Amino acid sequence: MTAFLENKFTYLQCNLSDGVGEMSLSRSDKHNAFDEVMISEMIAALDGFAQDEDCQLLVLKAEGRNFSAGADLNWMRKQAKMDFEQNLCDANELANLMHKLDKFPKPTLALVQGAAFGGALGLICASDIAIADSRASFCLSEVKLGLIPAVISPYVVRAMGQRASRRYMLTAERFDAQTALKLNVIHEINDDLDAAAQPIIAALKANSPQGMAWVKILLSRLEDGVIDEDTLAYTSERIARIRVSDEGQEGLNAFFDKRSPNWKLR
Repeated sequence: MTAFLENKFTYLQCNLSDGVGEMSLSRSDKHNAFDEVMISEMIAALDGFAQDEDCQLLVLKAEGRNFSAGADLNWMRKQAKMDFEQNLCDANELANLMHKLDKFPKPTLALVQGAAFGGALGLICASDIAIADSRASFCLSEVKLGLIPAVISPYVVRAMGQRASRRYMLTAERFDAQTALKLNVIHEINDDLDAAAQPIIAALKANSPQGMAWVKILLSRLEDGVIDEDTLAYTSERIARIRVSDEGQEGLNAFFDKRSPNWKLR
């Protein structure tokens, strides 16, 4: 068993089977609201899965009726009594979590049921692929409390775009799964989340691990949308580099030999 999976998490259930890592929010009595403990545990789990060579992809899910209600009320009470430096340290931890999920070196798939409010939207938008059930609902409710969705905003705005983000961050109105689909927050609606995940998992497991990791780095590099000489040089260097890499050579040779590449046999 992978060493970090031997840890007893308080608010997470984690496992790794046949190359698929699962990180499940396990606080259904509180609608999987997260606090500093859950955030710390998610960071530890992401680090563990990232370093495990047997983990080919990561599924993010949650127990109970709701994916996550966002911030825990007791955690928010603590924040209200913190000074600026304490609040900054607290916010940095959440920022670290979102960044680690966004830059996770393997594909990530979020399966979303029920409510996904506040910071939960950050987790969804920082994941590579997201599927929600038809009763899922979403809300960026921070301004109702006199706050702003600051830490999650880079990921939400990247997914939804500036125009939609202005509306939903300013109104704090709920929106349903169909709207989330139109806004690119999710990719698919399916009431059988586990069944919907299977063809995606199969497709990801069939692909080159190195190729997928490099795709994530490539897309991160291209986020600003600028196509200049540096961009052209970078993209040319990347394709040339991966063509001569071990996995690149294996993939090309397997294609021409009409056989499965050896990464599929692991």
